[in-house]
Amino acid sequence: MKKLLLLSALAAGVLQVQAQQGSYYEDLAKKSAETKNLDTVAWIHSGVLNLGINQGILHNWAAGGELASLTVNGLFNGSLTRYNGRSIWTNNLDAAYGLFYAYSNSFVPRKTDDRIDLTSKYGYRLSDSGNFYVTGLFNAKSQFTKGYNYDAPEWDTFSTSKFLSPLYLTFAPGIEYRKGSQISVFFSPAAVRTTFVSKYYTVRDEAGAYGVENGKTFRFELGAYVTARYVKDLTKNISFRSRLDLYSNYLAKDVYNKSGLLVKKDNPGNIDILFDNFIAIKFYKFFSVNLGVVAIYDNDVPYVKTLEDGTPKNEPYEGLGWWQIKQVLSFGFNYKF
Repeated sequence: MKKLLLLSALAAGVLQVQAQQGSYYEDLAKKSAETKNLDTVAWIHSGVLNLGINQGILHNWAAGGELASLTVNGLFNGSLTRYNGRSIWTNNLDAAYGLFYAYSNSFVPRKTDDRIDLTSKYGYRLSDSGNFYVTGLFNAKSQFTKGYNYDAPEWDTFSTSKFLSPLYLTFAPGIEYRKGSQISVFFSPAAVRTTFVSKYYTVRDEAGAYGVENGKTFRFELGAYVTARYVKDLTKNISFRSRLDLYSNYLAKDVYNKSGLLVKKDNPGNIDILFDNFIAIKFYKFFSVNLGVVAIYDNDVPYVKTLEDGTPKNEPYEGLGWWQIKQVLSFGFNYKF
């Protein structure tokens, strides 16, 4: 009888441990937050969808302003990760799109945001319990629709960019440091980056467009690449994510036109920078206040102080020079999974 009771107790203990382990891995998959570098096989996913709308109407408003306006923007950030022993395959998609409608221009939509950014990495952990991986990375960047320079007269007669033009592709072998799903730092000393753009855009300037020479459609670069990501739920209702990309092109050099005149200065020291930060403060169940700030420096996208007809731009942030800055504050729908 005692043996039977002992065997029953052991069996109950084993079942309880297995149930706890099963519950742990189920919670792990649901939360999509921490793996703690466990030797397991699992698909982990997470995503955040933000939709914001701002609307305003003025009548006989002494201070002046846009009589009627509407801004609609959407932002999606998703990740899908596959753990298989010491191997890890991570995929991140950042997509954003925004439109502004105003009475003063007959509610013709103008873009405020447009971005497609996909990163896929496959890594193999160097040790059973370490945080360093030998990793291969692929990144693709483009946009959804045509872009225009709204400062130019008759701006809608020509576009400055469109879907897959430009298209940036990066292929890079390197080393990655990962701490759970919150911190990731990848470095490659030999990253290949290619740029594809329609000749329609490169023939309009002696220096070309988006780093592609005048009249050409393709550019090849080889350089050092660093990309770091940080994701953190500061509280139950406040989430923060940040990303920093750095790229130095070993092959960068000055560009001259057919007459031998210098049309663009460049060298490996002109490091391309992307610094993207986003914070969401959630309230109730599906609503949030969102603040996003993106800073980009790219020597291939210069700041021109005048329009094509020679008229000064007269912008309030002219002192920022070649930096591309985008800041968005919105209230809207927030769905996290």
